Amino acid sequence: MNREQLKKLEADLWAAADKLRANSDLKASEYSTPVLGLIFLKFADNKYRQHEAAIEQEYQKLKGTRAERSEQDIAIEKCGFYLKPQARYDYLLNLPEKENIAKAIRAAMASIENTKPELLGVLPQEEYDRFTRSPKNQHIPKDLLKLFSDIPVDATGD
Repeated sequence: MNREQLKKLEADLWAAADKLRANSDLKASEYSTPVLGLIFLKFADNKYRQHEAAIEQEYQKLKGTRAERSEQDIAIEKCGFYLKPQARYDYLLNLPEKENIAKAIRAAMASIENTKPELLGVLPQEEYDRFTRSPKNQHIPKDLLKLFSDIPVDATGD
């Protein structure tokens, strides 16, 4: 990430915090972990995207042979983890407003933990339920997904 992109991300984080303070009944301690979870998901999706073509190519090459392997196994070998289609950032971002987006995010986090045991119990899940306890908060998951959707694909976590 270059300096400009990093400043944009910092501004987006502050904007998210300001929006959550003003437009929800959540305390900072209740929304910080879910926000960081979505940023993790975006960076994971960016990394997966960088390996996606190689994963698909290997899968197609081995498909129907005695050496056939699942896409999940190939992804874990090449990328370190596997993202199901329903755990992809764009999938979550494009869910209709009427969907329970908090539930979909929770399921995405659980699916990542299921394919990467080192993350078991680490990623936020129940924290997203806070967004559904009040009608005032139900728009927040979608708003946060939109806010962090422009993190550049080539951004790294280093």
